[in-house]
Amino acid sequence: MATFSPQERELFDGRNLAHLATVCMDGGPSVSPVWVMLEGERIVVNSAEGRLKVSNMRRDPRVGISIHDQGNLYRMVSVRGRVIEMTTEDGDEVIDRLSEKYTGNPVYRGRRPDQVRVTIRIEAEQVASMGLGH
Repeated sequence: MATFSPQERELFDGRNLAHLATVCMDGGPSVSPVWVMLEGERIVVNSAEGRLKVSNMRRDPRVGISIHDQGNLYRMVSVRGRVIEMTTEDGDEVIDRLSEKYTGNPVYRGRRPDQVRVTIRIEAEQVASMGLGH
C-alpha cells in the first residue's frame, strides 16, 4: 500500500474535483469526475447503484484517480489503486459528508428516493505527484 505525503493530502482535503478511471467490460477505460476524500491512507468516493463505474469496479477492482489543485492545475496527484471495499451501509452518510465538503450543504441535494448510494474505498498502490514542492 502506498502512502500520501502531507502535500498530496492537501489536494485530497481541498475542494478539488478528482477523475476516476475504471475498466469497462471490453477492456477500455471509462473516466468520471468524482468527489473524493481520504480516510487514513484510503481514498473514498461515492456513487449510486446502477452506474457504469460501480459495475466496472465490481467486475475489475483496478482504478486510476487523478486530482488537480483547482487553483493551480500543475499541482496534481495521480494514483493507481485497487478497490478494497464497496458497501451501501454508509452510502448516504458518506455522500452527505462529501456534499458538505464540496458544496457546504450537509445534505446531498441530488439524492433520489429510489437511489441506493455506494461507498467505494480504494487502496493506493502507486502514487505520483507534480508541482507539490516535496
